[in-house]
Amino acid sequence: MSKLTNLKGRISYISSHARQENLYAVFETVDRKFWRELANCNQEEFLKSGSEGKCIEARELIIALPESFVEYSPNRLLEVFTNHFKQNYGTECIAALHHNKRKTNYHIHLIFSERKLLEEPMEKIASRNMFYDESGKHVRTKKEILDEGGQIRPGCKIIPKGEVYERKIFTIKDSRFKSENFLDGVKKSYTDLINIYVRSDKDKLKTFERNGAYLPMKKIGKNNPKAKQIEADNMQRQKWNQTVDRALVSGVQEQQIIEVRKMEIGKKASQSIHQFGNQPEMFANIIQMAIRVLELIITQIIRASKTVTENAMELMENAAVPVLETKSDEMIALTRAEGKQVPAKPKKSTRAAAYVNLTKINGKLQQQNKAIYQKEQKLDDLKKELQECRGFWKGKRRKELQGKISQTEKQLENMKMDLSKIVTSNGFQNVRAFQLEYTKSEAEYAWYKKALKDWKQMYGTEREKEPKSIHARLEQHKQKIKEQGRNDVQVRKVDRDAR
Repeated sequence: MSKLTNLKGRISYISSHARQENLYAVFETVDRKFWRELANCNQEEFLKSGSEGKCIEARELIIALPESFVEYSPNRLLEVFTNHFKQNYGTECIAALHHNKRKTNYHIHLIFSERKLLEEPMEKIASRNMFYDESGKHVRTKKEILDEGGQIRPGCKIIPKGEVYERKIFTIKDSRFKSENFLDGVKKSYTDLINIYVRSDKDKLKTFERNGAYLPMKKIGKNNPKAKQIEADNMQRQKWNQTVDRALVSGVQEQQIIEVRKMEIGKKASQSIHQFGNQPEMFANIIQMAIRVLELIITQIIRASKTVTENAMELMENAAVPVLETKSDEMIALTRAEGKQVPAKPKKSTRAAAYVNLTKINGKLQQQNKAIYQKEQKLDDLKKELQECRGFWKGKRRKELQGKISQTEKQLENMKMDLSKIVTSNGFQNVRAFQLEYTKSEAEYAWYKKALKDWKQMYGTEREKEPKSIHARLEQHKQKIKEQGRNDVQVRKVDRDAR
């Protein structure tokens, strides 16, 4: 969203075929005269306020569209998206549908008014002669607008008694459009609208949560003089987001990550600006320190998780496996004899059917996270050895260790990138989006399994030709090993490897 200080010029620019190489459609919710009067109203109000700077005559949204939308009628598409805004916010709009020169960016320019037309104009009648100076400011007496020769100065004016000295046809500006939440609301609203018309689920969009665990990436505009600085800043933001992905995979609670972001990035960035002024290069150091804090939490969680897992495995080995009692074929015969219809076998929902594939993705995440942790332990050992490697005669070993440390750090960086790619390559925005879908899928799959088990107990006549559950296969395998005379330690090792 941007503020427009030259409304007439901007409308002419976005809606002119002469000035736009790839202009497909223009749609207006109101007559063009509205925009001229709106600009004049805003300028008059701005002069009265005595504010410094430039007058904001209107605001503009640029809405990026999926490239697949070129298949839709441009005029109809633009009409739908423009009326969507008007219906939601009750304000007039003018919009244009464009492509950039290389035809890689399909987008809408939507200009909207912050004011509405009044049903009836408000007019004020002068009860006496009204005097205005060059700036349009009302003065009390005629003498204040006269020059030394007693003539009215150029630019000053007099409104006679009985005439209209003020006429309002617009409301005041709607404060909603200045609020921080407005743009977030518009993004969500248009994302939902776009997803209705997207034909493939893989192309569906998601909005970015400003107050979430992740950091937003900065856009690098065309011919931006600070492009290199923004690019370096984005690299640090990406590293933080990768660490957030890993933290979620490791079992760190999202709220705890958000707190780290607030305290270690948000608060320290504010303190830095207050103390040293706006120095963007210092932001990278703040993010690096925040990453270290989050990595420390990850390490603690992983170590605690390993201890809990080992204890749980011992408990599982000593626990008895319950035997489920199944209904006999007599139950089905009785049901049919009573004239009752056997209900249809439960079917998997789309989300439940995706559970197996999502479980594989989750397994890859856990495996990659484990490999990262092992590599980190190796890096810590190398750094510890380097610190203890002192003396002139150990110079060769120190150089060798420094090389290994550098190589291991690069490998770790690539492994962390690969962890995030596991979910993004499968169509998810990040690990959080994957985990939300995985949790829903797991719940629906559990419901399906329970419904299927109940159905089999009541109505199943044959043993379903489905593979046993992982737990059942594991128990069967352990029992076979015990029968072969192996001890409990060997059984525990098989259990751990199988899992």
